[in-house]
Amino acid sequence: MSEGGFDLNILNKLSESCAHPDTKSAPVIAFVGDSVTQGCFECFVNERGQVGTVFDSQNAYHSCLEKLLAHLFTETPVTIVNAGISGTTARRTVKRLERDVLYHKPDLTIVSFGLNDCLGGKENLESYADSLRTIFTELQKAGSEVIFMTENMMATRVSYKLKEEGLVNQAKVCIEAQNSGLLDMYFEKGKEVAKECGVPVCDVYDKWKKLYSHGASVTNYLSNSINHPDRDMHWMFAWSLLDTMINN
Repeated sequence: MSEGGFDLNILNKLSESCAHPDTKSAPVIAFVGDSVTQGCFECFVNERGQVGTVFDSQNAYHSCLEKLLAHLFTETPVTIVNAGISGTTARRTVKRLERDVLYHKPDLTIVSFGLNDCLGGKENLESYADSLRTIFTELQKAGSEVIFMTENMMATRVSYKLKEEGLVNQAKVCIEAQNSGLLDMYFEKGKEVAKECGVPVCDVYDKWKKLYSHGASVTNYLSNSINHPDRDMHWMFAWSLLDTMINN
């Protein structure tokens, strides 16, 4: 066991696949989460008055991690499964886990939920915990290693960049969840469930909080000034995941 109390074998699988490409298949890494996982960035209001999103999966953290692994294991292609869906929650994902993740028989699955879940309030905290517990358990039963990754901070103030009323209202809801400590509560609960299930945690949220405590204006790091990290900050997710793989 590592110092963190977990044994992740994904880097060994990458190494074995690199050394024995004829007999060892390329590892499959799945990512299941919300809009951040899917690769959503800027938001806008279209001509019908509806909120739209810029999708750019090639700059999302799973693509960043794929680039890092390709650099480290040059002869090993990694199969990436992106099962992120904008607006979804852990509870809703339980129903689609077989179709979107287990079907692909992943060697490792990164599970990342909380931003949308916390908007359900304190009364839905235990439902969030139960849903994560089910996701972790089903993945482990299927033979996948699991990492629970916390997410970014949401906006702490209404940005001057937001002009449309719909986006301002959306931002205010997220700001309340952030500044009231509700998002903190959800990620703490997620980490408790991960520990209970023997799942290592990649705590990206803690890094954002530390930046904020040092005076960083985290709202400026959000591409939509609400809840989507910008393209540069997705690299923090990728490097943090690599660090988790190395140290567990």
